[in-house]
Amino acid sequence: QVQVVESGGGLVQPGGSLRLSCAASGTISIIYGMTWYRQVPGKQRELVATMRSGGSSNYADSVKGRFTISRANTMKTVYLQMNSLKFDDTAVYYCNADVQTWGSSRYEVWGQGTQVTVSS
Repeated sequence: QVQVVESGGGLVQPGGSLRLSCAASGTISIIYGMTWYRQVPGKQRELVATMRSGGSSNYADSVKGRFTISRANTMKTVYLQMNSLKFDDTAVYYCNADVQTWGSSRYEVWGQGTQVTVSS
């Protein structure tokens, strides 16, 4: 079993910063990538930032230059540093882990989400 847990959400004023954390645990043999998504009610979940096992990363155009995805010593923990936050960044942020476990095939695991609210 693999679990993904996000943390670090909260209430922040426009222009402020937050750092989200995502930790994957369990019988993981390979992590292919870790991705942050976000979703607001009534809209589709959208990709925010992704980091692949080789270290490359990609960002949604809406967050480029403001958000940075990084990892700890291993890919099991990734962070999303969010600066210059805007009202439109308000959403539930989800972490997705693309993994392979021992004796199993490759699959994706989602966290429960963490709320980020940008408000004055």
